[in-house]
Amino acid sequence: MAARYDLLALHEDDDVAVALRDPPAGPARLKAGGAIVTLTLAGAIPLGHKVARHAMPPGHRIRKYGAVIGEATAGIAAGEHTHVHNLRSLRGRRGENTP
Repeated sequence: MAARYDLLALHEDDDVAVALRDPPAGPARLKAGGAIVTLTLAGAIPLGHKVARHAMPPGHRIRKYGAVIGEATAGIAAGEHTHVHNLRSLRGRRGENTP
């Protein structure tokens, strides 16, 4: 049976969800924990890419899978594609990958 949702957030504290298909701009179904909610996407999200679950200011430490993966380099709106254009990775950077 195909999934009944377009996006998945594995941890309740995740700031981003992952696209399970290529959802277009507009309403998308997000599974977060046991709930499925609607998140309005600002644009199309490529399969496997991240989308913001809520608005984040520049400098915000972004969580995925319950762990900090990076920092917002610009303000990110809810439903916005979250990738190298607005996210700086903190993985592998000495002393910067702590919550």
